[in-house]
Amino acid sequence: MGRYVARRLLQMIPVFLGTTFLIFFMVYSLPGDPVLGLFGDKGADPATLAAKRRELGLDLPIWQQYWNYMIDIILHFDFGNQIRNGRPVTEVLGDAFPITLQLAALAFAFELVFGITLGIIGGLKAGRLADNAILIFTLLIIAIPVFVLGFIIKVVFAFQLGWIQPNVSNDQLLSEMIAPAIVLGSLSLAYVARLTRTSMAENLRADYMRTAVAKGLPKRRVIGVHLMRNSMIPVVTFLGTDIGALMGGAVVTEGIFNVKGVGGLIYESITRREGATLVGLVTILVLVYLVTSLLIDLLYAVLDPRIRYA
Repeated sequence: MGRYVARRLLQMIPVFLGTTFLIFFMVYSLPGDPVLGLFGDKGADPATLAAKRRELGLDLPIWQQYWNYMIDIILHFDFGNQIRNGRPVTEVLGDAFPITLQLAALAFAFELVFGITLGIIGGLKAGRLADNAILIFTLLIIAIPVFVLGFIIKVVFAFQLGWIQPNVSNDQLLSEMIAPAIVLGSLSLAYVARLTRTSMAENLRADYMRTAVAKGLPKRRVIGVHLMRNSMIPVVTFLGTDIGALMGGAVVTEGIFNVKGVGGLIYESITRREGATLVGLVTILVLVYLVTSLLIDLLYAVLDPRIRYA
């Protein structure tokens, strides 16, 4: 196991370098001049623009900019400064990330609890009324775009019923984050429920399940140990990859409920051509994906004793 973990960590290095370079190259290849945007409609003379680009290192070749960027991250954990106000990117991310992390954690808990519960009910009652109702419900959620579902919840529960606040306040209270978390996790909940239902319905017909029943094992043990552990492997795979997707996919949800998190920061960085902020944000998301993928692979061995890593 130790050698497997070490090998995976070494494999992460070229993956991390490759993905960050692609992101860096794409961001800094976007049309528009961030330096020219600093001066607005007034503009500036070419000498001033050239001096500002030289100060920010934007006059260097793209590979050299990337090299300097990675050296600063590795040695000093320095993601650079914003072009607009010179504020450190780490400080900007430090303000936005905890908010989105809280939102993503609530959404993840929502999809984990309700998605797996619905999937278990559907899988154990495959072909019956409860299973058909769950399939129709999850299909309906998949068919509704996130921004439409967000506005429906906002109009119904905020404006008509008055149960929630239409927008999240600057205090970012936990109670205010429940509605956007439900919107953010709804699509993933539908996929988790359908994936769990399919996996459990398939494993119910497996030979090892018939053997466990024939041995006279208690029904709770048959379902909780034999059926659940084998059925959860594809679900755990999806949940692991979905952690990063929840954090990166909060742009629309945060915009609807006025959450001051990563989503708004991504939008602002794109419109203002804040390359350092955008690259730093995506770099952290890449790290989240790599770490979660490693943890998910290690979790396979816990769920299925037949899986062993050399």
